[in-house]
Amino acid sequence: MQRTAFLLFTLLLPLPSLFAQESFTERWEQRTTQTQSRQPAWPPPLVTTYVGLIQVYRADYTRQTASNRVQAWNLDGSKGLNLIPFANTELDLNLPPYLKHSAPTTPDGAGDLSFVLKYRFLAGNANHGSYVVSAFLPATLPTGSYKNGSADATVSPSIGLGKGFGRFDVQSTLGATLPVRDTATLGRTIGWNTAAQLHVGKSFWPEVELNSTYYKGGSNDGKNQTFATPGMLFAHKLHPSNERSRLGFCLGAGEQIATSHFHTYNHEIAVTTRLLF
Repeated sequence: MQRTAFLLFTLLLPLPSLFAQESFTERWEQRTTQTQSRQPAWPPPLVTTYVGLIQVYRADYTRQTASNRVQAWNLDGSKGLNLIPFANTELDLNLPPYLKHSAPTTPDGAGDLSFVLKYRFLAGNANHGSYVVSAFLPATLPTGSYKNGSADATVSPSIGLGKGFGRFDVQSTLGATLPVRDTATLGRTIGWNTAAQLHVGKSFWPEVELNSTYYKGGSNDGKNQTFATPGMLFAHKLHPSNERSRLGFCLGAGEQIATSHFHTYNHEIAVTTRLLF
């Protein structure tokens, strides 16, 4: 009898933790759904950082072609897991990309590990103004191999704004990349990206982006480059009749085309894959 009671006690002991885990999951799901319901349902652009909050696993693939026709593949595109751990807050954990070069003198290897902390200050969904105001702080660690990353860690304080007009929306971000050391050598950059999207049908989002970088210090001091990026996104919700379900996927592709006299590469083909949950 004592052995039976002890066995039952042993089997039932984990149940409170299991219920607690289920409760934790449910609270997370409810918080994420409520947080996203207060903002417009725009998909993240190809290049411009998404101004809203999103819970997604994302992997991008790009191929850059320089003026001398040397190509560089970026596998994963410094993307990864985006989570909404608290109301109005997003935390991104981005895996190091793998960089593959066509030039035999440039070794292949992993890039830098990066993180993003985002906070949404203001938002209104399609029934309440269709807008977003957020700030975010990307940071990188110098984990790249064979000079495939930065020599030092960086932080990039940024701000993002978005406004919708029916099926049309504009998202814009402005930020600076600041090395924590060796600023005179590495220099600082200011990035200004703007994406204009149009919702066509149920799932298609054609877009065009302008991606500009301004250099202060370093080898490109005083220069700036701008790319025009036309693209197409296909965003589909797997259970559209279920308002509580966020499960879906998004696929997209586009091309960056240099429009400025100075540019570090001529053009770039970009493909994005995203699983929303």
